Amino acid sequence: MARNKPHARKLRLAAAYKSNKPIPIWVTMKTRLRARRGFRLRHWRRSKLKV
Repeated sequence: MARNKPHARKLRLAAAYKSNKPIPIWVTMKTRLRARRGFRLRHWRRSKLKV
């Protein structure tokens, strides 16, 4: 990827980076293990961003 990125692309990449975090433990406890894994979790090698 280029070193100089457009600002809009940089913002989208930052949003994707921030959203790729697991759900908090208290959510798992509150939902009694119904919500175990965030459905937006993404691995850098398995699925690519459409940015």
